[in-house]
Amino acid sequence: MAFQLTEDNFDETINSGKTVLVDFWAEWCAPCKMLNPTIQELEDEMDSEKVTIAKCDIQNQQALATKYGIMSIPSILIFKEGEVKEQIIGVVPKQDIKEKLKPYID
Repeated sequence: MAFQLTEDNFDETINSGKTVLVDFWAEWCAPCKMLNPTIQELEDEMDSEKVTIAKCDIQNQQALATKYGIMSIPSILIFKEGEVKEQIIGVVPKQDIKEKLKPYID
């Protein structure tokens, strides 16, 4: 299961020096459930020394969702050095996510 982000650990995680993929989701969201296996596969495939795969439940972390302008879920944000570099909205193929990640992996 992907690392769960909260307001308490969010800043530390995105400023860890690694590329961070954050899946903003909610339990009631059917498309989020469809994307979840893809997120799990990415977590299994990616080098954890270079990439952190994390999930942020917008129901429990509404302030984070608001801070990053999450208006539609699932939404994926890719962070590098604490900054949002890419945003992906909706259910997309794993390969599309990997292509967006590639430029930010050392």
